[in-house]
Amino acid sequence: MRTDTYIPRRLDDSWKIGFWDVDVAAPALFAFFIGYLSGTKLSFAVCMTVGIALSRWVSKLKADKHPAFAVHWLWWNLPATPLTALRATPPSHIRRMVG
Repeated sequence: MRTDTYIPRRLDDSWKIGFWDVDVAAPALFAFFIGYLSGTKLSFAVCMTVGIALSRWVSKLKADKHPAFAVHWLWWNLPATPLTALRATPPSHIRRMVG
């Protein structure tokens, strides 16, 4: 039997890209991609600046909140489409629940 068994201590940690959470890194990565597609150095620099600023804003927004704050915010503010709708929960436009 192997003695160097790894036992994870935190199973519910949010996904990470490097040191950053996915919801913080996603705006910057998306902006880098759009800047790369634009084809000029100036537009890449502008997209990179906007992406970094947006990522900093998201990280400050979720600073003292639940770790899944971004997912909860998206659930309540995106429209209910077949991709975002769940069967066990009411649509996001129904704000008042009984029970």
